[in-house]
Amino acid sequence: MKKILFLLFFIAIINTQFVIADVKLKPHVLASKQTGQYKTVVSDTRKALKKAGFELAGEYSPYKDVTIFIVTNDVMKKNAAASKHGGYGAAQRVAVSKVGNEIQVVYTNPIYMANVYRMKDNLSAIKKQLASALGKVKDFGADGITAADLREYHYKMFMPYFDEPYELASMKSHEAAVAAVEKGLKAGWGGASKVYRIDVPGKNEVVFGVALTRECSGDEFIMGKIDFADVKSATHLPYELMVTEKEVVALHAKFRIAQSFPDLSMMGNNSFFSIMCAPGEIEDALKAVVKGEAKKEEW
Repeated sequence: MKKILFLLFFIAIINTQFVIADVKLKPHVLASKQTGQYKTVVSDTRKALKKAGFELAGEYSPYKDVTIFIVTNDVMKKNAAASKHGGYGAAQRVAVSKVGNEIQVVYTNPIYMANVYRMKDNLSAIKKQLASALGKVKDFGADGITAADLREYHYKMFMPYFDEPYELASMKSHEAAVAAVEKGLKAGWGGASKVYRIDVPGKNEVVFGVALTRECSGDEFIMGKIDFADVKSATHLPYELMVTEKEVVALHAKFRIAQSFPDLSMMGNNSFFSIMCAPGEIEDALKAVVKGEAKKEEW
């Protein structure tokens, strides 16, 4: 009898592991749909995030009736430090969007992001913390992708992976690279400006959130084409630029956009084809941040 019970227990554990491995993850979480004053919901969301212990790394409004908060904490920073290029996952994004008479509060799914960025911890505790602070109606933004598939995610054959970034510049030192990025963002080169900066503890890695404003590379242009569903995915923004050691890199736009919109069609209206100019223009804009506008013709 004991052997049978042990066998059943062992089978239950194995089955549970398979269930966990097969869970389909989605990139965004709808926290709530509300009525009322947009500015009030923005203020209430900000207060709720701070009360829940999140550090507000940045906040911006890329276009009308959208406010995006970038939040982090020691758990996220520690996990970023433990993972190669973990800086991309050092923060989560929260968006308040006014859609008609409805106000939507949405946040990135930390478990999805931790896996697509190949991080050590899956940040399930951060998802619970966000849900406790803001609520949870449903995960959305894809049919669902398993954690294993996310760790090797690319949109389609011949499209870039997480570890195939834009290599924007190589400087003499980490300090010189960070200074160059700060200078370029302050000057607005490439139509870019700084939304936030997070220094990953214990390593020479700094991630910057970047607002982009020009046609084809701009936040409003891109989201106006592809963020067309009833529930908005403004949590795609902002784009990141990262200094790791003395290298300045950014996720390839064909990966970075696809990870937020994995179910977007390739062709037709509101498709990747409708923003086909964006990947090249985003790369040019981010290169301009570190190389300057005057050098554009040399790239």
